[in-house]
Amino acid sequence: MARYIDSSCRLCRREGLKLFIKGDRCYSEKCAFERRGYAPGDHGQSHKKQHSDYGVQLREKQKLKRMYGLLEKQLRGYFEKADQRKGITGTNLLVFLERRLDNMIFRMGFANSRVEARQLITHNHFLINGKPVNIPSYLLKAGDEICVKEGSRKITRILGAMETVARRGVPHWLELDKENFKASIKMLPVREDLTMPVQEQLIVELFSK
Repeated sequence: MARYIDSSCRLCRREGLKLFIKGDRCYSEKCAFERRGYAPGDHGQSHKKQHSDYGVQLREKQKLKRMYGLLEKQLRGYFEKADQRKGITGTNLLVFLERRLDNMIFRMGFANSRVEARQLITHNHFLINGKPVNIPSYLLKAGDEICVKEGSRKITRILGAMETVARRGVPHWLELDKENFKASIKMLPVREDLTMPVQEQLIVELFSK
């Protein structure tokens, strides 16, 4: 599968905001966006490009892709699913992305970033409702319980993430039991719960053309 191998911090600088791709580092003074909050490249500081309507829509789509670490085909697939469901398509799209296992592992505090969560998932460190799942795109639902496997509870990356989760907080629609290395989904989020700076309607307009 294709993957981005360049500097992750360049993506935040390109979009003009923190995408929190590198997890806890993004909350520290080491964050590249804090030190160089302008677009990458030789003319990043001086060149301010004026986007057309299409360009604005494209930037919103790229922002969402990069935030969740998705490929173009994956994001379009989620859009098609969201468009087929009842309700607001843009909100449905965001909820689908939030339901991904790699995102939930990150939100619950078992990983410092979605990238790290994907690595841990593919190495079989988690149980979903008591059964092993190693698919990062697995969609969870309300009532599901995620548990760190007994033999994985001493992994440095998991322990380190659980120590720093208080810095970013656990969403109220999730419940974390740090002592027992497990968390559950109390309910699926609504749009008001999702505070990422994304104008999803622009993405819907782009994909609907």
